[in-house]
Amino acid sequence: MIYLPSRIFFGANALQNAEAYLIRLGTKPLIVTGKNSAKLSGALDELIPVLKKNNADCAIFDRVQENPSWDTVREGAKFLKDSQCDYLIAIGGGSPLDAAKAMALITANNLIEEDKITPDKFSHTFPLAAIPTTAGTGSEVTQYSVLTDASTGIKAGLGTDLAFPKLAICDPRYTLSLNNTITLYTAIDALSHLLEGIFSNKRQPLLYPLIQAGIDAIMKNLEIALNSPSNIQARTNLMQAALYGGITIAQTGTTLQHSLGYPLTTHFGIPHGLSNGIVLKQVIELYYPYLKPELNNLFLSLNITRKDFEEWLEKFPLKVELELSDEFIESQIPIVLASHNMANNPLTVTAEDIRKIYKNLK
Repeated sequence: MIYLPSRIFFGANALQNAEAYLIRLGTKPLIVTGKNSAKLSGALDELIPVLKKNNADCAIFDRVQENPSWDTVREGAKFLKDSQCDYLIAIGGGSPLDAAKAMALITANNLIEEDKITPDKFSHTFPLAAIPTTAGTGSEVTQYSVLTDASTGIKAGLGTDLAFPKLAICDPRYTLSLNNTITLYTAIDALSHLLEGIFSNKRQPLLYPLIQAGIDAIMKNLEIALNSPSNIQARTNLMQAALYGGITIAQTGTTLQHSLGYPLTTHFGIPHGLSNGIVLKQVIELYYPYLKPELNNLFLSLNITRKDFEEWLEKFPLKVELELSDEFIESQIPIVLASHNMANNPLTVTAEDIRKIYKNLK
């Protein structure tokens, strides 16, 4: 089964094409973003005139940080309630999009003051339009919101079909302002999502053409975008690949790769895409005996070998100096094992498997 309730607008005129649907979401939107991305990308400057043209007042919450916490979400939810907005427009990378989903849910269901938030407490939400300014998370077409619990330092996702954005407004021009580091890390995040559509035990052959097209686009366009950041065709292809990755994990979920990466982000500040990238080769090695036909068919469809793929990956700076103590590794193993993503692995991953991967990063 494929379920994708988000209406997608893609291309240079995505916002203009989405205008009639956008203004029907409500009367006053809360624009949710970080401190810089909405402005630098040009998305905010194009959105405000559209709202004014339709006599729509708005409020702006621009305090979403990278890897947003529940504290930020609650702050934004209170702002949403106090500003009397009735829908949200999230602009940015995965952080503002994920935060906006959670703000909409906990405000609509009067859960702002709740300590324990679980999907069973959601019965409805505020409409959300998502405008990505990176080509990575695919959050504009997923039902997931990944947040950090500041009290425990644990990063985890919450998922509910209610969290799917009503509109995904994807304009590759909004990624032209990205520097090379963000371009690389977000592309590797998208690559991870596409591969995890194969890794996951929820894999669906119906998605394979999207997965293959997305991986092919990243392999053919990432270097072009890094060498020529203003190349709009390369940016378009990368954003399309990220969209395909989002559509994929909305159906299959993510796997061990994300579970391993979350502690590296929360404890060491390693960007999410990079944390996925530095464990990718080891995850493929672990999975390969259990997924030989699927992975061999994938590489065959791309006219490459597994070795070709790994050599391509080696071209990019995806290594980081880490001091992972034995104590840290042992403390994180039960957290990784308990993460929701682990239910999607193609094999039973053991504590020793996790220990070995982390130790190889030292």
